[in-house]
Amino acid sequence: MAAHDDNLDPDIAQALAQAVDQVDPPAALRDRVLRSVGASPTAPTRSTARLPSWLATAALLVIAAGLSVYSLQLRSRISTLEGELRDAILRADASNTQLADVRRTVSEAQSSIAVLTAPDMARVELAGQTVAPQASGRVFWSRSRGLVFTASNLPALPAMRTYQLWVVTTQGPVSAGLLKPDANGVVNILFNPTGNIPTATLMAVTIEPDGGSSAGPTGAMYLVGSARNL
Repeated sequence: MAAHDDNLDPDIAQALAQAVDQVDPPAALRDRVLRSVGASPTAPTRSTARLPSWLATAALLVIAAGLSVYSLQLRSRISTLEGELRDAILRADASNTQLADVRRTVSEAQSSIAVLTAPDMARVELAGQTVAPQASGRVFWSRSRGLVFTASNLPALPAMRTYQLWVVTTQGPVSAGLLKPDANGVVNILFNPTGNIPTATLMAVTIEPDGGSSAGPTGAMYLVGSARNL
């Protein structure tokens, strides 16, 4: 036999490798090899267990963009809900105000009816004076239940002025209350005069400074009516 030649021609070596049929190794061979070196046959290799850094960064950017859009949507929804809440509060306040107005009107109407139906109710007619010849008024007075005053065609009030109703008694004038007519000069108001008013002789309406006069009438009389026997 010829001696072994350590310097085998590369072309001959390649030809010998190609002369043998190419056969895929058995699948179990890989597992045996991995176990022989202490590796798990099912453990992922480094190339498959780790995502490329650019892919992880892209995933984070997508998540961040999604969170940003969701945050904007939530802010918009919260703003809308806050607006709806403000509107609901305003509507509730308006409803409460209207309800209070209705209750006050009903209470005043009931009190007025009580005066008009009182056994001791007396009526006083008031006529317009020189400063207001077209004006007229009427007083329904019950010492036990109050006083209802109505008037029409009262002149418009100057700025910072008010009308004041007086009960002129044998001991001097007593204020029954302040009043301001509407744009048509009409008044319909309920008073509850305090104290034990002495016998009345007259009822009158004058114009006084805003807030009324506590010292008696200071302005001209616009309405006057006899109140004898009251």
